Amino acid sequence: MADAFSSSSETVIRRVVDVSLKENTPAGKLIELYQITKTCEFISEHHFGKVALQFPDELLVDSAAVAAEIERNSQAKTFILGDTSYGSCCVDEVAAEHVSADCIVHYGNTCLSPSKRLPVMYVFEKLTLDVEKCAASFRDLYTDTQTHILLLYDVNYDHAIGDLLTLLSPEYPNLVVTELVVEGENCYSHGRMDKETRPTEDDNSQTICQFGRRFSLKSGSSLSDYRMFYVGQEGATLRNFMMTWNRCSFCSFDPVSMTGRLESVNVNRALMKRYYAIERAKDANVVGILVGTLGVADYLAIIQQLKETLHRAGKKSYMFAMGKLNVPKLANFLEIDIFVLIACPENSLLDSSEFYKPVVTPFEMEVACNRKREWSEEYVTDFRHLLPGGQSHVPMANQQEGDDETDVSLITGALRSRKLPSGEPADSSFGSSVVLRNQTTTVAEANSAASFLAGRSWRGLEQKLGETPVVKAVQGRRGIAIAYEDEGASG
Repeated sequence: MADAFSSSSETVIRRVVDVSLKENTPAGKLIELYQITKTCEFISEHHFGKVALQFPDELLVDSAAVAAEIERNSQAKTFILGDTSYGSCCVDEVAAEHVSADCIVHYGNTCLSPSKRLPVMYVFEKLTLDVEKCAASFRDLYTDTQTHILLLYDVNYDHAIGDLLTLLSPEYPNLVVTELVVEGENCYSHGRMDKETRPTEDDNSQTICQFGRRFSLKSGSSLSDYRMFYVGQEGATLRNFMMTWNRCSFCSFDPVSMTGRLESVNVNRALMKRYYAIERAKDANVVGILVGTLGVADYLAIIQQLKETLHRAGKKSYMFAMGKLNVPKLANFLEIDIFVLIACPENSLLDSSEFYKPVVTPFEMEVACNRKREWSEEYVTDFRHLLPGGQSHVPMANQQEGDDETDVSLITGALRSRKLPSGEPADSSFGSSVVLRNQTTTVAEANSAASFLAGRSWRGLEQKLGETPVVKAVQGRRGIAIAYEDEGASG
């Protein structure tokens, strides 16, 4: 962690940065790879005038050529979103609204989290998949052809899954494949799930829709009866699947190394690490709510619910919106005991081992604060399921139920209480960062921590307009700061 703040000059000089640059896509393949024709039809059909193009870092090399091709074949003006505020898998609606865009075209990998502000068209990156080797690896991992298997895959291999099924379906009658879908009416280019087609609680078709995937199970079976086979590289998507469906065994095929393996990650050990973070959350008195997304639907609702949950648990909360997270940013707030991150399912499972204070998910914070929610085999990464009406929603206990309930911390061994601070109403929906003012006496009560954090702010460079003299540009020094090339030269 110390290297995140300071390091020796020798380390800086000898550090080798491995940068892999993607070559520009040839003009002949550009139209097919980025679905230019389909994109222009989408723009013309809805009469969009301004279009925001969102690329991940590895595809930015083709962004200018794609934008020029779209403008050449449509009447729209394009804007390239070069750097997303949060994860590149989420649609950056805030950046698109800065240019008053009418829609967003999202390229590359995506978590398929629903968004509501702007229409979105997804264009997946068609990565290469050796279907023959993938099928051979599948057969080696599942020798019993009667095994119930659920086929999952990264969105960038969607184009090749049909060919893979052609090879495997005749041999494996119990093989179930997932279909890419997303909730809402503003998503285009692949399956769309509206309210009319969304499965209800009374639907006996065993259809499950989660993480932008939809699949139907055999009648009379449950998800725990299936084994999972994932096509894609190890990363946030696979980790999210394994944590959520932790009772299922997973196998994977890496299309880059073209090898298959049985995933040996000890999910139980990972869950115990998350449970340790929950115990830290129970001990915390001051909680920082990190807004890690501004594009996923219902993020404001979960923020409000978290504030109320923390208030009822007697904890003080402060909200932070700081874009992409890193160790130095969070280290500026040593008054915070623990952070809770509001993000999409794939970005919410943040490894906080390098941070000075733990970072938990909204589900883990609810386990720590809500007496009615228990730690069980269910693990929720999608915060929308925690809201009223969601499949994992658990209402908070009334304040009258066990006002003086205490338990023992498993970390410090000290007694801790779960009751509201004295003098604060139980039905207050305000977080402790808001100080209520008495209009009669104009006096407000605030503790020292609240006053200290309320007075903190970020300050950048001062413009000093009209005070800075205008000078001609001159040649500056060359080299690194500790050893400029002209260092020590007379002059």
